[in-house]
Formats: sequence, structure tokens, C-alpha cells
Amino acid sequence: MKKPYIIGITGGSGSGKTSFLHQLQKMFQEDEICVLSSDNYYKPVEEQELDEMGIANYDLPGSIHRDELERDVKKLIAGETVYRQEYTFNNPNRVPENLVFKPAPILILEGIFVFHFEEISKLIDLRIFLYTSESTALSRRIRRDKIERNYPLEDVLYRYENHVLPTFRKYIEPIKEKSDIIINNNHNFEKGLDVMNGFLRTVLGRG
Repeated sequence: MKKPYIIGITGGSGSGKTSFLHQLQKMFQEDEICVLSSDNYYKPVEEQELDEMGIANYDLPGSIHRDELERDVKKLIAGETVYRQEYTFNNPNRVPENLVFKPAPILILEGIFVFHFEEISKLIDLRIFLYTSESTALSRRIRRDKIERNYPLEDVLYRYENHVLPTFRKYIEPIKEKSDIIINNNHNFEKGLDVMNGFLRTVLGRG
């Protein structure tokens, strides 16, 4: 099997990575694109590093099973199917799904550390950075974490100020200048989505 064309997508929390990829996937057949998110590789809460207040910090490179992520990326490159249980961010109201990832001509790797993990970063052919302002990102994170993950507002605000922003400024923001494509998503990502749609069709040979 020919090596898939590998795209890495990153951006700060609340930049719209998940929404962008959902819309992009709708434009293609299931056997054309595989999207693998590092969100499903977080370690359980008892293995997370605690901050000075004793609160688990999920916004550090060590919060993710990077070896398992690398293993599954290489499986997909080799043409193997990957099975993974969904990570539900400790939300007791959600039952985790059993996820199946099938190899495809285009493999998209999404997550805040996909460029930071060197063994994964060196496999990537195209780097995309989804940008949004800190105020917009915060409002989106509040909506997401309160509704989808059942987090109290005070917890969301604490984590954003003490975990999310420091990580963004140290690990993620510097990647912006090294990215091949920067998509501004302060309001919407429609133009960036159109560009990616056209490019991927060319990659697939049907542009």
C-alpha cells in the first residue's frame, strides 16, 4: 500500500479543530480520509500530573500516551486498521464508543501536540494551524466544557488560565510560524475549508 499523504492540524484549545475536521470529512468518502485525534490518547486522571493546587493538568505533553499514538499512526501507514476506545474526559454522562480507524490515502492527525512529538511530526507532509484569538477561544471552551464534558464553570476558567494558556504560549503558538497553512477561525473557517477541499481532491487525483 502506498504511504498515505499525512496532514497535521493543530491550534489552541477552542480554535475549532474538531468542527473544521467534521466539515472536511463530509466532503469526502469514508475510504478517502482517516482522521486520528490525539484526544483519544489522554492518560486516565490518576496518571496525570498535578499542579500546585492538586488539579490534574491535561495540557502537558506528558498527559498523552504518545507511544500508543505513534504506534497507531504507524499501523495506519502500514495499512492496518486501528481500534481505540473513545476518551470521554471523565464525563460520567457519556458512555465511551469503540472507535475504528481504517487506513486511507489521506491521514489527518489532529491535536495540540502532534507537531511537538518529534517521532510523529517527522511523518507529516503538510502542517496546518487553526488560529483564533484568546477571547474567542475561551468563550468556545466554556461552551464545550460545560455542555460536552460536564465541567463546572469555575473549573473551566481555572484550567484555562493556569493550564491552557501557558501550554498554548509555550508549545503551540511557536508552531504557527512553521506551519504551511494558517486558517483564521475568529469568525468562521469557510474559506480555509474550501482551500483544503480543493487541495485534497488534487491529492486524491480528482481535482
